[in-house]
Amino acid sequence: MKRDSKLSGVLHVLLHMAELKGPATSESLAAAMQTNPVVVRRLMTGLREAGFVASAKGHGGGWVLSCPLDEVTLGDIHAALGSPALLALGNRTESPGCLVEQAVNAALDSACHDAEALLLKRLGQVTLADLSNDFHRRMLAGGHSPKDLDHAHAH
Repeated sequence: MKRDSKLSGVLHVLLHMAELKGPATSESLAAAMQTNPVVVRRLMTGLREAGFVASAKGHGGGWVLSCPLDEVTLGDIHAALGSPALLALGNRTESPGCLVEQAVNAALDSACHDAEALLLKRLGQVTLADLSNDFHRRMLAGGHSPKDLDHAHAH
């Protein structure tokens, strides 16, 4: 079963963008996400519509953060990406005639609903600033200085 890493990838590039002094091109962000620049542009469009990033065209253009890191939660980013499913579990049959399968579906649906609610609550408590602070703590703990940013990251 393939896991959806869209949220993880977007958070990754947003943290990179927070460290940059200027705009980041779709190409450079795609390299950080190990994907195609077209994929980055599609993802960034939702973030731009939500007011989290802005873009400028032309020479020297690219994507920039347009919000304070402490005002945006992981839940906000998840919503800006279209609220993709958080869990990969599903029912074998959505409208079963079998009473056993109806009982199984009810139990799984209830458990998944509770798990998603808990996960969404937690995503709403963690800000981009929290992630950035953790990143900086890890850099310093690894003996790196902020000047080592480009070398502290391996893809």
